[in-house]
Amino acid sequence: MNDTTAVAAEKARPVPTLPDAQTVTSVQHWTDRLFSFRVTRPQSLRFRSGEFVMIGLMGDPDPKTGKQKPILRAYSIASPSWDEELEFYSIKVPDGPLTSRLQHIEVGDQIILRPKPVGTLVLDALLPGKRLWMFATGTGIAPFASLLRDPDTYERYDEVVVMHTCREVGELEYGRQLVEGLAEDPLIGELVGDKVRYYPTTTREQSPRMGRITDNLTSGKVFADLGLPPMDPEHDRGMVCGSLAFNKDIMAILEGFGLREGANSEPAEFVVEKAFVG
Repeated sequence: MNDTTAVAAEKARPVPTLPDAQTVTSVQHWTDRLFSFRVTRPQSLRFRSGEFVMIGLMGDPDPKTGKQKPILRAYSIASPSWDEELEFYSIKVPDGPLTSRLQHIEVGDQIILRPKPVGTLVLDALLPGKRLWMFATGTGIAPFASLLRDPDTYERYDEVVVMHTCREVGELEYGRQLVEGLAEDPLIGELVGDKVRYYPTTTREQSPRMGRITDNLTSGKVFADLGLPPMDPEHDRGMVCGSLAFNKDIMAILEGFGLREGANSEPAEFVVEKAFVG
């Protein structure tokens, strides 16, 4: 078989379709460590804003059997439940089994998406309140990107406080653009009004606001800066998404304010997403 024949034969082979395949519709790289992307949404997929799904790609063929197994990870859906597409926000890990591949996806590529959404960062897992606090580090803002664009959030709460901390200013850009665009959103802009209070901080690069979320809470700085009273279990509700250490620290602080951890089966004053901390 000459080279021309071999190329023709390769092109003639059917393109393998991934299981539970969805097609990438857009990709945006925010920094050398962070990117977001959108994919088609299965018609049958129904989810509550704040939930996550398993997504992934096929791994390398097994040296012995030649078979490929999917590499799957839990990812919060960053788009709201009404969106016709699904958005995800991801870190890039050079040697990560999935993200080392996922960061190179392009429009038209396929990913695996298991259509079974779950998660605890949903409004139904909280008791009614007046003020909703969202505590996120890094890509932990993804589920809040969904909830911030959900009309139900503003129908249930008079005020929404978003505390997002990253090491560098550029890592805050995804969240900043999202929050600043809420008031102009044609669907929810009028509902949002001036309800959202955005409190971004950095821990490494100099920025207008510095410090860890935990420090800014325990010192009372965030309350002073925003002109808010300390948290109390009657009015305040919290949602937490970050590393295992961050989650534990925030939980202890919220419990110190008298708030209790809730769940889908037993709503309370705050909820924590534990699917991403291993």
